[in-house]
Amino acid sequence: MDRDGVERTEDGRWIVVGGRRWRAEDPGLDPDDAARLRSHLGRARSAVRTAGDDDARRAARDRVQLAKEGLGERGDPWWDLSSAERARRAADRLDRLGG
Repeated sequence: MDRDGVERTEDGRWIVVGGRRWRAEDPGLDPDDAARLRSHLGRARSAVRTAGDDDARRAARDRVQLAKEGLGERGDPWWDLSSAERARRAADRLDRLGG
């Protein structure tokens, strides 16, 4: 386990929660961008839970997807992209999320 109590695979690409493997956040992201993406992710997850109808739920899930792509947790694996491509992806997703 690392300092935040999360178990990680030796290569650092995955976290393990309850025996299930999940893609880890891109460790090379700018810390401010990563924090903003995590903030968007939390707000979008909350919106999924409180959505009043299917359209609102779909829109919130789309925002979850964008935030997770920006963090490198979905889409092309971050370890297959150059640093510049990873930074562009994060910036694009932040723009699409409204900053």
